Amino acid sequence: MSSRARSDGADTPAAALGPLALVLGLVAAVSVWPTLTFLLLPWSLLAAGLSVTFGAMGVYYAERGVGRLWTSVVGVVLGATGLADLFLLLVVLPG
Repeated sequence: MSSRARSDGADTPAAALGPLALVLGLVAAVSVWPTLTFLLLPWSLLAAGLSVTFGAMGVYYAERGVGRLWTSVVGVVLGATGLADLFLLLVVLPG
């Protein structure tokens, strides 16, 4: 019982930030579809903000060797797409 299990970088919770940002970014990007925009409005706004936040954190940790970079970057891009769509819909188009 003297040996202890050692964890590597893939075992940390920071490794889940990229996939989490990717899934939230997908929810936010689905709201770009015109028929789903108003149906998913509160959820897509929340998902887009969290996707950009968690994706940026995932990029930070991926550069240090924890997690994957591409999932974090795609999550940030999809979240930013969702935020841009909501900004266009709610701020620019009404006047």
